[in-house]
Amino acid sequence: MSSRRKQTHISAPKASPGDRPRQSRVFMPRRRNVELAEQAGQILIAGVEAASLSKEERAWFDRIRPGGIILFRRNIEQGAQVASLLLDADRIGATPLFRCIDIEGGLVDRLRDLIAPMPSAAAVFATGKKILFRQHGWLIAREARALGCNAVFAPVLDLALPESASILRSRAVSPQPGRVIDYARFFLSGMKMENMLACGKHFPGLGGGTVDSHHSMPVIRRQTRLMWRTDLAPWLAVANRLPFAMVAHASYPWPGRDSVPATVSRYWVTNVLRRQIRFKGIILSDDMEMGGILSQMSIEEATVQALLAGIQMIEICRDPSLIQRAWEAMLREAERSPVFREVVASAWRKIYRSKKRWLQPTRRQNPSPARLDRLSDEVKHFAALVGEAPVASADPERWTGVA
Repeated sequence: MSSRRKQTHISAPKASPGDRPRQSRVFMPRRRNVELAEQAGQILIAGVEAASLSKEERAWFDRIRPGGIILFRRNIEQGAQVASLLLDADRIGATPLFRCIDIEGGLVDRLRDLIAPMPSAAAVFATGKKILFRQHGWLIAREARALGCNAVFAPVLDLALPESASILRSRAVSPQPGRVIDYARFFLSGMKMENMLACGKHFPGLGGGTVDSHHSMPVIRRQTRLMWRTDLAPWLAVANRLPFAMVAHASYPWPGRDSVPATVSRYWVTNVLRRQIRFKGIILSDDMEMGGILSQMSIEEATVQALLAGIQMIEICRDPSLIQRAWEAMLREAERSPVFREVVASAWRKIYRSKKRWLQPTRRQNPSPARLDRLSDEVKHFAALVGEAPVASADPERWTGVA
């Protein structure tokens, strides 16, 4: 080991409650009479196939103009390449994009091969050191920021219950809501230091699930009163710190609740998350390509019903035909129904105002090999502090057959 690496030390600045570094805001020209097609496009967060945009992807990207892009390991080869891909996509968009990535550490870590394996949330939590909880969020945000991303889909707020132990594994930190809240608060304060947008997941909780929602829909039978004391407690505690909340493709049948997936349930999305928990940010779906939703309904029905339930952004992570079908379904239903037309317009207004408030100007990133090497050293040093050896990835892309 080099002397430089021995001396590597992670020293995140101390966070003050509610303190956020001053930053310039992205320029968002005032928009009037925005066409329905553009409004519907902004509702989508789309994935692409490879390390650069193909001719076909440029065509549908230019036509649909999605509001965000999400990266997977298939999109990541080199630092400069990732930054170029994001900048390229951003230039095509109608407005600056939410440039999203999943980095939780451990099993879900898109940058493990490019930078270094990030310790899992469970391993960091097991140290019991809140300064490490904060550094976890800070380092993840630094990685994402270095490549040009502005949103990270983390932290996981699901409880680590016995039912889901073989599915969530090291992604969930504790069966006790109070301890999940402790980890999440400090993790989020670390992300905030880097002005990174965070997304809690998976509302209202996958801790009681016994099947993987990538493959099929979990049916979670938990009493409403119990859920408010357990699964929903982390959401109540940190909702005001989250820009995004991701809704699960799981059913929670119980008297007084519907049995449809939470993604398309007005009870869960509007009544509970928006009104009772008073979440103010953007509510988005989990990937609409997952079996947890497509085993129940078509992409067209899922998209329309999710928006009617109160979701504002739809995530479709790979298949361009599903992205196209979802977009067209919104247009058809909006042309048919004035009520749905206003639903689309309301979602667009929320997205537009949030971008204006949250996003910084798009600049070309310079993720040089030297910069990535320094990040790698920091992550490896952090992993040594945590004491977790790198684990084989259980990347959710696996279910689609992606290596």
